[in-house]
Amino acid sequence: MASTASQQTLSFPRETFAKLSPHPYLLAHLHPASSSATSPSPSTRANGRTPTQFRAPHINTGSLTHAEGSAVVRIGDTTVVCGIRGEILLASNVAGYRVDQSATAPSSSPGYNEAKELDLLVPNIELATGCSPAFLPGQSPSVSAQSLTTRIYSLLHSSALVNGDDLRIWYQPPDLSDQDKMVEDDDDEAPEPEVKAFWTLYIDILFISLDGNPFDAAWAAVVAALRDVRLPKAYWDPDREMILCDDSVAQSKKLQLTGLPIAVTAVVFRAKEYTQSNDKRYWILVDPDTFEEDLCDECVTVVVDCGNGKTRMLGISKAGGTIVGKDEIKDIVSLAERRFVEIRDILQR
Repeated sequence: MASTASQQTLSFPRETFAKLSPHPYLLAHLHPASSSATSPSPSTRANGRTPTQFRAPHINTGSLTHAEGSAVVRIGDTTVVCGIRGEILLASNVAGYRVDQSATAPSSSPGYNEAKELDLLVPNIELATGCSPAFLPGQSPSVSAQSLTTRIYSLLHSSALVNGDDLRIWYQPPDLSDQDKMVEDDDDEAPEPEVKAFWTLYIDILFISLDGNPFDAAWAAVVAALRDVRLPKAYWDPDREMILCDDSVAQSKKLQLTGLPIAVTAVVFRAKEYTQSNDKRYWILVDPDTFEEDLCDECVTVVVDCGNGKTRMLGISKAGGTIVGKDEIKDIVSLAERRFVEIRDILQR
C-alpha cells in the first residue's frame, strides 16, 4: 500500500551548499534569481555585507609591555599582533659610513634612503599554526608569509613613513679650543655633530587568526604599532666609548611619522555561469574574506594617505584578471578615502 504521506524535501545547511558549490552559492547572493531589470534586488555577499562594505576594525595599542611599540588589529575574524623592538647599530660597524654631517655624508646624497641602505626597518610576518585550516603544524614558512613580508618592507620604504632622523643617535663633540684666543680667531668653526649609531626597528607581525585580506590587516597593525613606539633616549658616552640609554620614560621620544598610509584591497568576482549581455557579469568586493578570495582571480590593492584634506596615492598593485580599469580604480580609491577616515578616527581616540 502506497504511503499517502508527502515526501520530505531534501535540504542541507547553508555551510554545506557553500562547500559543495561555492561559486553558485556566492553568485546566488550577489545576483538573486528574484531580481528583475526594473527592480533589481540589492547585492548582498554571503557574509551579509554589501560589495562596498568593510568589516569593522578594532585596534588596540600598547598591548605588549616588553616592546617599544605594539598593536593588536582585528578585522572580522582576521587578527594580527605587531610588536616592534629596537636595537642599536653602531655607525663604526657600517662599512664606509662617514659619521659627520658634511655635504659628503651619505644621508645628504639625493635619493639616498638611509633606512633602506642600512636595513634599519626589518619586518617579519609569521602565520601561526592554526590561524586558518591552511596552516598545519610542522610546515615550513609559507610563500604567503614571505610575499606579505616583502610587500610590507617595500611599502615601508616607498611611503617614507619613518623619518630617518628619528633613527640616528647623535653626539656633539665638546669644543676644546683655547678659551684665551685672540678676538680675531673667534670665527673658527665648532666641531660638527657626529652620528654614532642608529636605531634598528625589528617589526614582528603574527597572525593568530586569518579570514582573508591579510595585507590590509598587517599594514594597519604596522602603522598602529609605529605610532605607539617610544624609543629611549640614547647617547654616546665618550669615556666608556659606548652607547647608553636613559631609563626615564619622560626622556623617551615618539617617532615622527610622515602621514597615515592606509591600504585597501578589493577582489573581482565574475559570474561565469551567465552569458546574457543584459546580466551583470562581475562585482568588486572590498575587504574580502577567505571564502571570497578563493573564488576570485583578480585582486587590487591601493594605498592612500588623505591627511590635510588631500588624497595622495602611495601605491597601486594588481594581480590577475583584466576587468579592473581606470573607472574601477577610481571607485576603489573612493572607498579607500572612506576607510582612511574610519581608521584615523580609531587611532586618534
